[in-house]
Amino acid sequence: MDGEDRKETWDGFHELVNMTPAEMEKWLDSDRSKDAGQHQDGGESTGHASGRRIVEILRTRKGDLTDDDYRHMRKVVGYIRRHLAQRPSGDVRDTRWRYSLMNWGHDPTT
Repeated sequence: MDGEDRKETWDGFHELVNMTPAEMEKWLDSDRSKDAGQHQDGGESTGHASGRRIVEILRTRKGDLTDDDYRHMRKVVGYIRRHLAQRPSGDVRDTRWRYSLMNWGHDPTT
């Protein structure tokens, strides 16, 4: 991944991921977080696993991020943008839609 791709990915990621690592860890420990998203074979949801990875990325110095980290950041940006486009009408504070986004580091109510 070249420097321009990394910059674009970094900027998009930090624009959309609006939860701090501490906020995310607290959220990921909650039952609502664990219940949100798609679960394969009864295990951890894709979003929940992604959330744990996002916390690691947020705690990593920019210069220490790998191409694999940037690929995950790009995946996060794509997911959040697609999911935001599907916003349901009405109050979203207590919805699976919001909880799924929060697993990916974005709280649409802030």
